[in-house]
Amino acid sequence: MGIHRIQTCFEKASSEKRAALMPYFTLGYPNIAESFDIVRGIADHGADLIELGVPFSDPLADGPVIQHSTQVALEQGMNIEKALYFTKNLREADLNQALLLMGYINPILSYGIEKYVNDAADCGIDGLIVPDLPMHEAGDLEEICLAKEMALIAMLAPNSTDQRITMASAHAQGFIYLVSITGVTGERKELPEDLSNFIKRVRGICDIPLAVGFGISTPAQAHTVAQLVDGVIIGSAMIRTASEGGVNAVNELVSQFRQAMNKIDDNPVNQ
Repeated sequence: MGIHRIQTCFEKASSEKRAALMPYFTLGYPNIAESFDIVRGIADHGADLIELGVPFSDPLADGPVIQHSTQVALEQGMNIEKALYFTKNLREADLNQALLLMGYINPILSYGIEKYVNDAADCGIDGLIVPDLPMHEAGDLEEICLAKEMALIAMLAPNSTDQRITMASAHAQGFIYLVSITGVTGERKELPEDLSNFIKRVRGICDIPLAVGFGISTPAQAHTVAQLVDGVIIGSAMIRTASEGGVNAVNELVSQFRQAMNKIDDNPVNQ
């Protein structure tokens, strides 16, 4: 479990000459029971890792689609305690993919950092993503995570300095999350023009797996990004599809992303 399970997921994808698929879904959206079925379906239809969003009332890094899903989930009563129980049930239902909790720092502080990490580990969580926790302030959480062999995922953006990239490389566990844009999550018609250069700049400093998220909206975009990095993160498209078509529509979308990412170009962009 933990860091080892994350590493194994990336190693398996690499051995199959493809990038790992990491869908995101907000726990409790559109309700707790249906979100459980959706996450199970995501696992069954091609996900290698799954990012589970813990709702928060002030999700600074999220665009309108995910913001709406978190508000609905909060209204459904989802909180950290229920999120952990949710993940425990996923493990008891034989879900074997790496699971990462994406949550903001204030609820974690309120819950208690050490209790949060210990309880998350006990419930089968392999890593944490805390988008509003600056890397230079993450020492206590990182230390507690490492004691439980749990990954605290470092995040970088296109405006990250080489110094920050070097710091992320030194502290990274499992993989580094590359935010494709300097903005919030959300579906976009085109990939950022400078994405390839950003990835190459990080790749020149880091030798840990890289996964790109924010703004990847279609299987075609995922296919392009998959030629550049080790993992592709899909968020808003998952939530929108769930709101429009429910479990079956999400299952189909995950399958489409996985099929697109299985295709390797003859002349990959990153070579």
